[in-house]
Amino acid sequence: MVNHKKICFIMCTNDKQYEQECQNYMSHLQIPEGYEVEHLSVLQAASMASGYNEAMKSTDAKYKIYLHQDVFIINSHFLFDILKIFQDDAVGMIGMVGAPKMPKCGVQWYGERVGKIVSCNIINTFESNFTTPKLPYEEVEAIDGLMMVTQYDIPWREDLFKGFDFYDSSQSQEFIRAGYKVVVPFMDKPWVIHDDGILNLKNYYRDRKIFIEEYRSK
Repeated sequence: MVNHKKICFIMCTNDKQYEQECQNYMSHLQIPEGYEVEHLSVLQAASMASGYNEAMKSTDAKYKIYLHQDVFIINSHFLFDILKIFQDDAVGMIGMVGAPKMPKCGVQWYGERVGKIVSCNIINTFESNFTTPKLPYEEVEAIDGLMMVTQYDIPWREDLFKGFDFYDSSQSQEFIRAGYKVVVPFMDKPWVIHDDGILNLKNYYRDRKIFIEEYRSK
């Protein structure tokens, strides 16, 4: 049975230091009265989709916050903000960054993106220059996997995506197929820091082809 007063943070992790730092930021969040918070870490997941499916099935929390181990929440009111958005039953998933219109090539960042985050790499730290979402939120066709917040459970497509790319665009499309809105909220200032370092695109173009065949060619 679903616990409507429970929020679960879920991450796939392979770095204990990142995991602890991420949880340290979580510990400073204000918790709405009557709600409980749970943390689940999947160690050395074979893929992001399989790890998220494993965690999704092991918690009864209605609200699930899937995030990368290198994402740190700096908005202490974060839980209140997402619950307010989820008062609209039509909203299925929330992201911090998203593409209002997914480019035909399947690559989110080749088109306009909306949202706000603080990005870090080995050179510097900066606020990413995306378009500010509309009030109270903007519907998008895909959100970035750095953080994906849900109030409904839809299986992650581990049958298609067996690595760590395109699971986010895929899950966005699965929610839209199910009739739910995928949104990026309006933010005065960023809610999270993403210490994303250097991108690993080893299997990116393989998964891009799978994404296009499943979601863009039908």
